[in-house]
Amino acid sequence: MKSCFKKLSSKAFDRLLKPLKAILKQITPLLSDGDRPLQMTFEDQLKILTYYHLEEHTSGRHLLQALEKDEFAQTEVAPEGGIKKSSFFEAINSRGLEQLMETFELLKQQAAGILPAAYSDLGNLIAIDGSLIDGVLSMDWAQYRKGSKKAKVHVGFSINNGTPYKAFITDGNGAERPFVNQILKPGQTSVTDRGYQCHKTFDLIQEEGKSFICRIRENTTKTVLKQNSIPDDSIVFFDSVVILGRETSVQTQRDVRLVAYTIDDTHYWIATNRFDLTAEQIAEAYKLRWEIETFFAWWKRHLSVYHILARSEYGLKVQIFAGLITYLLLAIYCHQEHGEKVSIKRVRELRYQIINESRETEPTETKKRVTKKTKAKKKRKRSAKT
Repeated sequence: MKSCFKKLSSKAFDRLLKPLKAILKQITPLLSDGDRPLQMTFEDQLKILTYYHLEEHTSGRHLLQALEKDEFAQTEVAPEGGIKKSSFFEAINSRGLEQLMETFELLKQQAAGILPAAYSDLGNLIAIDGSLIDGVLSMDWAQYRKGSKKAKVHVGFSINNGTPYKAFITDGNGAERPFVNQILKPGQTSVTDRGYQCHKTFDLIQEEGKSFICRIRENTTKTVLKQNSIPDDSIVFFDSVVILGRETSVQTQRDVRLVAYTIDDTHYWIATNRFDLTAEQIAEAYKLRWEIETFFAWWKRHLSVYHILARSEYGLKVQIFAGLITYLLLAIYCHQEHGEKVSIKRVRELRYQIINESRETEPTETKKRVTKKTKAKKKRKRSAKT
């Protein structure tokens, strides 16, 4: 059914989506399967999913209700003529993933050219970690534990510009270590916690011209080849070139630098092949790993990533990449509009601005109807008083 409203507009919403205009011209066209025409173009799908994450909708039903009843969503977000429930979920579960992944890659490159780079003295740092997303029992593919279904998103996060860099989705039991080499490029440095300690991976990373900064278990066997000097006033208490592991198990075949420091009575042992940095810089770089934890918590909480739209593996991947794209759009928007990083304060301001701007462009006929109702109500109140 065609909307009876004139098109409402929001300059703030348009500015948020502006980086997508050039990208949409470059991606692979979304084609219909068979003879049936598409009920929802890829641009429609992307706009709807961005709106879903931005407005923190709690379910697909909640989103579809907004697209049908909310005047702004109906005219600015939904496809012309609306979208049926069956058509929406068919699209989410079977179309658009390839285009979303292409959009993410191109938008990531665009963001890198816009957002300021921090910590450039430490190099190109990519924090890598995995985070679980709760599923439902009918998600047979999302294996985790008995009586529980979960998916896992493996993310490479650019510490320098504060945005997601790469992403892979597996079931909840998906191993995390294999994704390090898939995420990392030559010249980049992975920053990981103890779960990623693997001596074979350390060797492979060095062979491929990449770097790593990884916390390791304190009881790991270390064969010291060379000791480096340490300043007296440093938090660092160990800085040496070593071989990790025992001869009877898996040893590193290449020399590794091992730096250890203390914070709040906790010892941190950091393995790396960054011989160009000071020991204090190695400690600083590892501390920055916490930024990916902050990203996961914020992204999942404020962009409704934990409210799943689809139960299929394909559909969840569609939602995850749409959520990552929304975060990139917000990162660009917050920087260009406020000179700041993404924050819930600025996101809420954006939401209010979209609502207020759409009200300002409300159709004249609708305003007249509201005005007449208000006047009639006031007249009844005056009559009741007399």
